Amino acid sequence: MTREGKINTAMVLAAGFGTRMRPITDTIPKPLVRLDGRALIDHALDCLADAGIARAVVNVHYLANQIEAHLHARRTPEITVSDERDAVLETGGGVAKALPLLGPQPFIVHNSDSVWSEGARSNIAALTAAWAPHCMDVLLLLARRDRSLGYDGRGDYTLGDDGRLARRPRNGEAAHVYAGVSILNPALFDGIADRAFSLNRIFDKAMAGGRLFGVELDGTWMHVGTPEALADAERFLNDRRRRTA
Repeated sequence: MTREGKINTAMVLAAGFGTRMRPITDTIPKPLVRLDGRALIDHALDCLADAGIARAVVNVHYLANQIEAHLHARRTPEITVSDERDAVLETGGGVAKALPLLGPQPFIVHNSDSVWSEGARSNIAALTAAWAPHCMDVLLLLARRDRSLGYDGRGDYTLGDDGRLARRPRNGEAAHVYAGVSILNPALFDGIADRAFSLNRIFDKAMAGGRLFGVELDGTWMHVGTPEALADAERFLNDRRRRTA
């Protein structure tokens, strides 16, 4: 974060095995799977760069050498690798390990497979503009279920009029799904001794204090989790390009 309070650092999560994307990910890591002519991780990094994010930390584990070689060719944002070759740390543990690289100020966390069709304004820019550290510890980018592709779940969160979030009722449904991008206050990791844990633990910690908020994504979110979903996303983007040509 700069002196003026602008968030300029992000972490891109790229250490997963991509099990549901097999057999494609038998030989390449999921972040390097190509969608619309670009690797998934480049979709994420390009969105961050376009929103003015200057620095990104990328964690690696599965087929890490391939990801590192790919990142070497990028110039923006400035990239630092967080090496997790020695252990599987899950999403929260991966961020916790990278905290010394990320610094003490709030930062963005971006799943490497989070992809959407951008609306009139950058969704990353809208997220950072909505960040209010006096009342928030976590701010999630949320997609509407009815504007999501490749997602057939019952939703993750209900979004209050004030932007606060609550978990979907156990046997109910919710209109919004977590789109894989958030802003986090690193102080939430204080006191967590576990090496491997999910970011959901951080989200729930913020929610318990009334400091978990959400912003609705402008556009169509694509849940690119399987080869079939990848093909659906390709068709959607091709059709969208033809409609706007």
